[in-house]
Parts: sequence; C-alpha cells; structure tokens
Amino acid sequence: MSRDALSRDVHAAEALLSFWAWAGVDTCYEDTAVDRTVKAAIARASRPSVAVSRANVSAPIDPTVAAATDTIADARRMAAGAQSLQELAAAIAAFDGCPLKTSGARQAVFYRGTADAPVFVIGEAPGADEDMQGQPFVGRAGQLLDRMLRAAALDKRAFITNTVFWRPPGNRTPTLAEQQVCAPFLERAIELVAPRVLLIVGGASAKAVLGVGEGILSIRGRWFEWRSRDGAAVIPALPTLHPAFLLRQPAAKKKTWADMLTLIERLDRIDHST
Repeated sequence: MSRDALSRDVHAAEALLSFWAWAGVDTCYEDTAVDRTVKAAIARASRPSVAVSRANVSAPIDPTVAAATDTIADARRMAAGAQSLQELAAAIAAFDGCPLKTSGARQAVFYRGTADAPVFVIGEAPGADEDMQGQPFVGRAGQLLDRMLRAAALDKRAFITNTVFWRPPGNRTPTLAEQQVCAPFLERAIELVAPRVLLIVGGASAKAVLGVGEGILSIRGRWFEWRSRDGAAVIPALPTLHPAFLLRQPAAKKKTWADMLTLIERLDRIDHST
C-alpha cells in the first residue's frame, strides 16, 4: 500500500471514529468487531430441519417471553410498593430487569420538576448528558424543552421523565420491550404525581404510552386518553414533536408551539371546571 493510500485510510478511520463519538457511541463491549449477520446465517444453516405437525403439538413456551413476563411482574411489585417519588426512585435504581442498566449506563435517570405538577412530560430515554447528571432533559434538547415550557408559563408546573430510565447505548431509541419493562414505574409515577394532562414528546414515547401505530407527525396536536392498567385513572394526553427533532428541523417549532397552546387551553378548561 502506498503512503498516500495509507494516509487516506487513517484519515477515514479518524473521521469515522469522530462521527461515532459525536453520535454518542462511547463504549466497546468486545475487543474485535463481530458481524452478527454472518453469525446468524451460520446458526440458521446449522439448525436441524424438523417437520412438526402443528395439529398434534401444542405451541412451546418461549422462554424469552416468559422471562419478560416475570420481569414485568417484578417491576409492578416494586413500583406498587413505592409510596413516594423518593421510594420510587430507589426502586428504579434497585431494579435489575431492564437490560439497559448493564449496557453502559452510569446511573438511573428518573425525573426532575415539580412533584405535584399538573403537566406530566414523558420523553423517550436519557442521553449522554442525562446519564452524566442523573436528570432527564438536561442537554440541548432539554434546554429547548425548558424554553418551550417557560414560554407557556409551565416551567414551574411540569414533571419531566422518560419511558426508560437508563441511557441506551449510542443514544439509540429504546425498544418497545425495554419500555414495557419500565412501564410499571412510569405508571406509578403518574399515580403519585396525579397530573391533569400528559405531554408526550417523540414518536417512540407516544407509541409506548398510548399504543398508537401512527407516526408522530400524524398524531401530534391530537388529544388521546391515557388509562391506567386498572382503568381507575383516565388522563388527557397530547403527543408532540421531540425537542431533539426540533433542533434538527427548526421550521417545525411552530407546530410544537401550536401544540403547547392547545395544551394550555385544555389545562385552563380543566382548572376552571374543578
């Protein structure tokens, strides 16, 4: 290899590493790279082919699903035992059922804001800044969220949390399975705070919390109802765009501000009716 070619390869590698660092990928779990697609293909090829009559054999129990069910049951038990936000924070920190906890996260990130807030803000997951400081929405996206709440006179009336409480590797979007494992803690937080409305930011949050299949651009600004698992609590919920999206697409800020005005109007009507 010529010196010029080697220099180009070095610069390309440095640029790629810089990109991944900027994207938040700061943890290596194995000494060498592993092509998972090749490993999966080898596993499929080595798997014995067995013909099974579905009419005579009952469906086997998937151990992964069974384990997830047990884990969610543990989360519900721990969440139900928390009688305050402080106890709930301790329960989350002690919970070992979410794989994100052992995937490079420094600490659990639960909430910030007012404990009896009328507005309950639900984001997606902690990022690098949140993982470092132990509070949600403290990075650039969080600063924009704070400006939005301040402009709507809601900065002292908001409780802010996420669907999961540990940073996903590389700041990726949390999976639905990860959100489901953490859902009992989120529901318990809603019960303890008893807000008037939910403000759900981001598509992943809306899908997990509301169970909708549409994209966030289709459902933002529309009111939904969040219901507790036992049906005892029904709270109006408004999806909107995530502040991180607004940083990438500043022109969309006007849509989110329209959503904030809708939220203020609904909150005023609820306040006047009580």
